[in-house]
Amino acid sequence: MLCLALLGLSILLGLSAGAPLCLSRQLRVQGNYVLGGLFPLGLAEEETGLCDRTQPNTTTCTRLSSLGLLWALAGKMAVEEINRGSSLLPGLLLGYDFFDTCSDPVVAMKPSLMFMAKAGSRNVPAHCNYTQYQPRVLAVIGPHSSELALITGKLFGFFLIPQVSYGASMDRLSDREAFPSFFRTVPSDRVQATAMVELLLTLHWNWVASLGSDEEYGRQGLSLFSSLANSRGICIAQEGLVPVPGATGEQLGTMWEVLRQVNQSSVEVVVLFSSARAARALFSYSIHYRLSPKVWVASEAWLTSDLVMTLPGIAQVGTVLGFLQRGAPMPDFSSYVQSRLAMAADPAFCASLDSKQPGLEEHVVGPRCPQCDHISLDNVSIGLLHHQTFAVYSAVYAVAQALHNTLLCSTWGCPTQESVQPWQLLENMYNMSFRVRGLTLQFDTSGNVDMGYDLKLWVWQNQMPELRTVGSFDGHLQLQLSEMNWHTPRNTMPMSQCSRRCKEGQVRRVKGFHSCCYDCVDCTAGSYQRSPDDLLCTQCEQDQWSPDKSSRCFPRRPKFLAWGELATLLLLVLLGLALGLVLAALGLFIWHWDSPLVQASGGPRACFGLACLGLVCLSALLFPGRPSPAHCLAQQPMLHLPMAGFLSTLVLQAAEVFVESELPPSWAARLRSHLRGPQAWLAVLLAVLVEAALCAWSLGAFPPEVVTDWQVLPTEALVHCRLRSWVGFGLLHVANAMLASLCFLGTFLVHSRPGRYNGARSLTFATLAYFITWISFVPLFANVHMLYRPAVQMGASLLCALGILVTFHLPKCYLLLWQPENNTPEFFLGGVPGDARGRDGSRGGQETEQKPVTPDPVALPH
Repeated sequence: MLCLALLGLSILLGLSAGAPLCLSRQLRVQGNYVLGGLFPLGLAEEETGLCDRTQPNTTTCTRLSSLGLLWALAGKMAVEEINRGSSLLPGLLLGYDFFDTCSDPVVAMKPSLMFMAKAGSRNVPAHCNYTQYQPRVLAVIGPHSSELALITGKLFGFFLIPQVSYGASMDRLSDREAFPSFFRTVPSDRVQATAMVELLLTLHWNWVASLGSDEEYGRQGLSLFSSLANSRGICIAQEGLVPVPGATGEQLGTMWEVLRQVNQSSVEVVVLFSSARAARALFSYSIHYRLSPKVWVASEAWLTSDLVMTLPGIAQVGTVLGFLQRGAPMPDFSSYVQSRLAMAADPAFCASLDSKQPGLEEHVVGPRCPQCDHISLDNVSIGLLHHQTFAVYSAVYAVAQALHNTLLCSTWGCPTQESVQPWQLLENMYNMSFRVRGLTLQFDTSGNVDMGYDLKLWVWQNQMPELRTVGSFDGHLQLQLSEMNWHTPRNTMPMSQCSRRCKEGQVRRVKGFHSCCYDCVDCTAGSYQRSPDDLLCTQCEQDQWSPDKSSRCFPRRPKFLAWGELATLLLLVLLGLALGLVLAALGLFIWHWDSPLVQASGGPRACFGLACLGLVCLSALLFPGRPSPAHCLAQQPMLHLPMAGFLSTLVLQAAEVFVESELPPSWAARLRSHLRGPQAWLAVLLAVLVEAALCAWSLGAFPPEVVTDWQVLPTEALVHCRLRSWVGFGLLHVANAMLASLCFLGTFLVHSRPGRYNGARSLTFATLAYFITWISFVPLFANVHMLYRPAVQMGASLLCALGILVTFHLPKCYLLLWQPENNTPEFFLGGVPGDARGRDGSRGGQETEQKPVTPDPVALPH
């Protein structure tokens, strides 16, 4: 305790007197194995690029970078912990040799060349084989920036010296062919760019501007982000490069043009992949010209930079979001920094450093960090909790673990302490895992570690923003939207979309050059929206349907003339009526078989005709229900064959009427005997055979088939019997129509005799009913919708049967039931009372003329 009190007193005295510290002399320590370190300890007074150099002189670094000093102290702390502990490299001491890069490639090259010099020398010899070559350092920690890592990575890769960076995140450094010895304890920019894209998608920001600093880091980060964003449907409205300090007037004009375009567009989100220096220049312009606030998605390089966060008026730029790599907490680092500063203020301790560290290389590389000897704790306190402190700390542990594995060490010691070439250490670093403060890390095949990200939001409490964690990314993004504050007046989340999101059942019709600018177009019936990002509606499958503005398809149900439909039920009622009348007429005819009326109507032929008419009615039962091949084959024959049989009986009866009325009596008697004899059945059989032959030819040549039509109905699949030939279908009707025509021609011009039943009139009306029905059927059947054709054909056959019944059979049934006094041979057969067979034509005619005319009962039977 007394020693600590004296140490504290000496610190107070030294700081109060303004005496310089000896902190810069603590950046080098001897050891069994030495690690090189590249840290941005200082900054150049004027930012100049390599193109401005005219001589290979040294850049002067006059300003202190407090973060660079803290990172160097973190590496120093890790080495001291390893040397004190026994878990890694027991019995061995690690040394370190830390140099300033000044964030400048020219400055960083000198210590890099010094690291590659032969041990104990300042020379880099030229050898054919460097297998046994022993450089001054075993591995290198750093540098911080990707710009410097691209230069040093090539240099160290030639000698296969392991290089572990704690801040170079450029994805190009993952190329193992170009940088075989490069490792890093920070994630690659590819992971960061992926996290940015996920953030934009989650917050529905698909219309953004993308900017990058005009240097290797910014250009590659911008290109990487743009490619990932485009592949996920995010549109880059504007894209440009931000010049770094020291840029020409033309480059500054380009930056102003980019900012003007962003400000005038509807873009509310800007992704800025930039170094801290370029970001500060950009925001300086934005603040000066009072550009409208935006949401800035920051890359890790400037999210926590003091250069940007301390810029006057930075709160005017809007909302700043960015991803920050995650690491284990280091609560003891603050006390370690305080102790190092206290020791650096102790003259006795500083004197001991002079005796322990002879032969420094200041005359080659310049003073290590002269500005480090004139600081206080206040100068560095703001960066004590910086996230990359752990990255430096873990980089030292990674090299120590690889050396531990190379020397085959255990907790009890290392079996050998022979010299180790860098390439031997490199072999043990590939895919190596190591533990740092309870956290297990592992290098992948590209030398990267997956540490995850925290999403940070700038929150203004005082003049400088604080970082608030509002989410995380470990391959999947998790947000805490309730913790977010926005720059909008009512703290509402800004929207950055070129077009509104389409509704369900709509697709995007792109307008212009960007896929995010579009009109929403409704998907028409029969098509659907398969996914929200579709540009065209997808047609439904053949067996499916969809309504307008649909996002899915539905299966089509089979449609046919079902038994339960209203039209079918009405037709079945009509069928029952027609069939009932046919059966009633047939029963009356059979009951009055020997009556003159039945005999005059043809007797057995009349009953045969009624039976055929009944079959015509029954054929209508083949049309309702789901069609089958048997139904399709039977429909037409079952309709036309009975119809042909019935019409042939009408033709014979018409021939009798014509013969009796128009021919001489001698001829009439002879022909009447043939027309009423067994030979008449040959005519009926001939008519049926002709119709049967036509049916057979039609079915054989053009067989109907059951088809499913997917097009005629919007939501159903029509199942129907398809007629393959209208010619065959027409011939079947023409054959029957010819029989009806013969019947009509045989009776139309016949003069009926007074006092006799006028059979010609009923035959004429029957054929007219046939013609009216089927002539009306032809245009209706040809033009009606395919769905209703079975009903039309069913109705036509039933109406035809009913028409014939009403005009031909019902009047006779009326006479049989209500006027039996007229059922006499004189009235129907032309004979005398009691003569059932009648007389010859001449005599019957004379007697009929002498008798008084019997009044016609009613108009209906005539």
